[in-house]
Amino acid sequence: MLTPPTLDKLQTLRLTGLAQALVEQLQMPASAALTCEARCGLRVARELTERETRRLTTRWRQAKLRQTACLEDSDYRHPRGVDKAFMARLATCPWVRERHHVFSTGPTGIGKTWLGGALGHQACRDGLTALSLRLPRFLHERPLAKGDGRYGKRLTMLAKTEVLMLEDWGLAPCRDENRRDLLAIVDDRHDRRATIITSQLPGEHGHDALGEPPLADALLARLVPNAYKIAVHGESRRKRPAKLTSGAISD
Repeated sequence: MLTPPTLDKLQTLRLTGLAQALVEQLQMPASAALTCEARCGLRVARELTERETRRLTTRWRQAKLRQTACLEDSDYRHPRGVDKAFMARLATCPWVRERHHVFSTGPTGIGKTWLGGALGHQACRDGLTALSLRLPRFLHERPLAKGDGRYGKRLTMLAKTEVLMLEDWGLAPCRDENRRDLLAIVDDRHDRRATIITSQLPGEHGHDALGEPPLADALLARLVPNAYKIAVHGESRRKRPAKLTSGAISD
């Protein structure tokens, strides 16, 4: 029987998967019939699985995705303009390897952010770093970040993130400093990293929200030509009545 001190040493070395596999094999008489090499192989495989699970959990936590969305859970029963075969191709992340972008556009409540989040979720599963960033909040906090010295480090972190999701693009008119911030983010990623953009505006019609044609042209020229487009339409899912319990308050 494996002694507690040995288990403690494995835990100290952070070999938790190996420790669990050893305990399980000792508790399973059938494992005695396996060769030493086979038992060792199973233990090592368990440790690798545990480590990858921890890394995946860390990537999901750091991605800060607002919704737990998986492409496998996509609903294609209702016509929304989302092609199942097209989404299956995006799920293999060719756009990330090509350093291209994805525009997920449509009216509010239609599921465009959910689809963008599902792509970010898939990127994490494929071993890539991802981050979801709500643009209105980021731009609102910009003066404070610049004042305390965090802004430069934040831009560096965004540039290194392999899949950056910019939510609510064009939700509110941009001021001059906002446009320059967006250009800095997009320019750092141009031909280097992949970006997901969710917006109520089609990518090629974002000039009105961005304003100032020269900067708007510079921004969209770095995004639109190398972008896959998902144009979602239909009825807002938020309009569907919620199922209330018998104790719900009514008028």
